[in-house]
Amino acid sequence: MSLEQEEETQHGLRLGSSDAVPAFIEPNVRFWITVRQSFIRRLLQWTELLDPTNVFISVESIENSRQLLCTNEDASNPASGDQRIQEAWKQSLATVHPDSSNLIPKLFRPAAFLPFMAPTVFLSMMPPKGIKSVILPQVFFYTYMTAFNSINGNRSYTCKPVERSLIMAGAVVSSTFLGQANGMNVYMSRNIESIKGIAVMDKEGNVLGHSTIAGTKAVRETAASRTVLFGTSALIPEVFTYFFKRTQFFLKNPGSLWILKLSCTVLTMGLMVPVSFSIFPQIGRIQCCSHEEKIQPSTEETEIFYHRGV
Repeated sequence: MSLEQEEETQHGLRLGSSDAVPAFIEPNVRFWITVRQSFIRRLLQWTELLDPTNVFISVESIENSRQLLCTNEDASNPASGDQRIQEAWKQSLATVHPDSSNLIPKLFRPAAFLPFMAPTVFLSMMPPKGIKSVILPQVFFYTYMTAFNSINGNRSYTCKPVERSLIMAGAVVSSTFLGQANGMNVYMSRNIESIKGIAVMDKEGNVLGHSTIAGTKAVRETAASRTVLFGTSALIPEVFTYFFKRTQFFLKNPGSLWILKLSCTVLTMGLMVPVSFSIFPQIGRIQCCSHEEKIQPSTEETEIFYHRGV
């Protein structure tokens, strides 16, 4: 069963039954709504999802995992002790977008984030040898960052390809010449979510409408997490460098400074990526009374949910 056919299959099952069956809910959305994790639990979860091997999971394996999650009764409980179900959840969460149920391109899966960012940061920190050596790493860095933010952001709104391309191009150009403005890059590449609004759901995953309030909150939280990631990754190496310059080893081996700084930056990023992804839940919650008036009558629940994105 292909990922695109899952919803059609579920719809077909409903048509063939005389009993009322709940609407199909994307498994990843069901997981994040059901499991209310603490920061530590989210951190442990992301440590698994960021395993670089998740980049290379085959389509066939993902489809088998998704079929298991959609057909096995035990899979309705994300805390199931069945190892097959746990592995299926890991593969699904690491490779499938919660809004569209489509596969995330391999280069932009969360597990590919650090392997792609580390070499770029390495190049950007090398002593400049000309204007190209300064600009090109920044262009590559923000091109990848913008694409990652857009692909892994909320995709529940309608946007024409040309419109999305123009937004991404503007984000790359602006970020490149503004320097290390990573939080701002999130705002520029995903600001359309604040304008058009994103889907909000009840606890069963049923879409109640589109909310600009939820869209603004999703972008703001993601921007804050990126600021923590790259701000910390830039600060800690500078602190180590400050003290290292005062050691006898540095005076005898001044070239070792760049090795220390680069190693420290990559190590800090490696530790901070799962931390930054875990600061906020993937499925956020907002009190229903805080939403637009057009959404409030759609449910009797006190809080409703939205997909924040990565």
